Amino acid sequence: MSSMNAACYSVAMDLGVCRLRHFNSISFLSALLSAEGSHLTLENSSSGASVVAIDNKIEQAMDLVKSHLMYAVREEVEVLKEQIKELIERNSQLEQENTLLKTLASPEQMAQFQAQVQTGSPPPAPPSAAVPGPPILPQPASHSPGPSA
Repeated sequence: MSSMNAACYSVAMDLGVCRLRHFNSISFLSALLSAEGSHLTLENSSSGASVVAIDNKIEQAMDLVKSHLMYAVREEVEVLKEQIKELIERNSQLEQENTLLKTLASPEQMAQFQAQVQTGSPPPAPPSAAVPGPPILPQPASHSPGPSA
């Protein structure tokens, strides 16, 4: 993850601002501020009306930014809820696996494990001969007596 992406996800507001860029909100704001019939002319006689019009445009732009930020935050909340759900499921699976392994482990294995946990040393690699299972024998090539082409 690049540092720019990391910065985008550090705070909800940063995320909203990054999402605003993806939504092309700058063009939305530009269109809003330059919409047909909203051109502002600053004349000496109408400076009060111009200030009111500018204030209205600023308020509309702020409302647009707020709605985009709220949308981005809601979207991110949904993503995080899904991640939390997946992590809870994974945690449950690991807890079940852990319980099963504890029941299948011999007392010697459990004692060895507890000693490793206390010392912080990694478990030793199991020797390949200690793995139970049928021996693997090479399979002879089969030649079926069938018609050949």
